[in-house]
Amino acid sequence: MKIISAEFERSCFGKSDWVADGRPEIAFLGRSNVGKSSLLNSLLGRKGLARTSNTPGRTQSINFFLVNGKFHFVDLPGYGYARVSKAMRADWGVMAREYLTEREELVLSVQLVDARHEPSELDKQLNEWLIFHDKPHIVVATKADKLSSNQLQKQLRSIGGNFGKSKVFPYSSKTGSGRSEIWAEIASGLEKN
Repeated sequence: MKIISAEFERSCFGKSDWVADGRPEIAFLGRSNVGKSSLLNSLLGRKGLARTSNTPGRTQSINFFLVNGKFHFVDLPGYGYARVSKAMRADWGVMAREYLTEREELVLSVQLVDARHEPSELDKQLNEWLIFHDKPHIVVATKADKLSSNQLQKQLRSIGGNFGKSKVFPYSSKTGSGRSEIWAEIASGLEKN
């Protein structure tokens, strides 16, 4: 897909802030520090559009980005970072669950996991939730460039074993490897809308 325009639209801290233009949405979900912002920037070919941080747990809102004036990328808060208060973690969980459960514009969820590690219990719970609620989704194994080809294949088999009902795609924000496959899935989700 050719990206003509991509712009930050707004940060939302509650349902009343959600964008209400009816355009289809692709949501990005994953643990803090899994590389969501890097993936968004890489897919859109825009450095610094989604802010990256060395401090996990920085994104505390749902962020909407308008792409080509036709659909939104939606960056949900990262989960699982221990150094934020329990109350803040609970707020993020409620915010994400409300969005995923109630958002009619949502056409595809992209769950990110770190290719270098086994999926966490929270990763597995999110994946099970997406499957149970019949939410169209894919799993993207980020930071694939940090592994040798053999290591990556081994990790992909392991991730696939944990997420047996989900399509899994390796991705490198650094090299762009996997970009066309992910865009094909996004385009397919948008076409079904």
